[in-house]
Amino acid sequence: MSLVELAAFISTHLRRKGIEVVLSGGSCVAVYSAGQYVSMDLDLINRYQVKRSLLRSAMAGIGFSEQNRYYKHPEAAILVEFPAGPLAIGEEPVASVEEISTSCGVLKLLTPTDCVKDRLAAFYHWDDRQGLEQAVLVAKMNKVSLAEVERWSVVEGKAEEFKQFTGALSAPD
Repeated sequence: MSLVELAAFISTHLRRKGIEVVLSGGSCVAVYSAGQYVSMDLDLINRYQVKRSLLRSAMAGIGFSEQNRYYKHPEAAILVEFPAGPLAIGEEPVASVEEISTSCGVLKLLTPTDCVKDRLAAFYHWDDRQGLEQAVLVAKMNKVSLAEVERWSVVEGKAEEFKQFTGALSAPD
């Protein structure tokens, strides 16, 4: 299975168990960059903070076992992580998500604009240069609302850092 198919398979299985998850992080960048960025883990946000024991049981039902904070399947190289909800970027809740339908199920994921904001949050708050590069990659390959990213950046107190992002975005490849 591809990363998207695996994520859709897991998401659909969990949804049937009453657990709603949304793909974020580097794996979301991998989707929106058409594989130009490679992620070896799935970050599935547990939207409604379902108890860890229910999550563990549901994942065991499809062959995953918990190891530290990750879930691993003996036949998959990709690890699965469930960062705690709520689904938010910075201090703002995520308003809407995208959906991708595959033969393995339906995957809910951040929109391209929210994916950019998610990656910029790492850059803004932890000086993660890779986060900046990932945000630029997603913004160059997808329809992204720069006005929304700028509004959010100002709310986060990161207007100057937003200028670094737009500078990197307009730089030649």
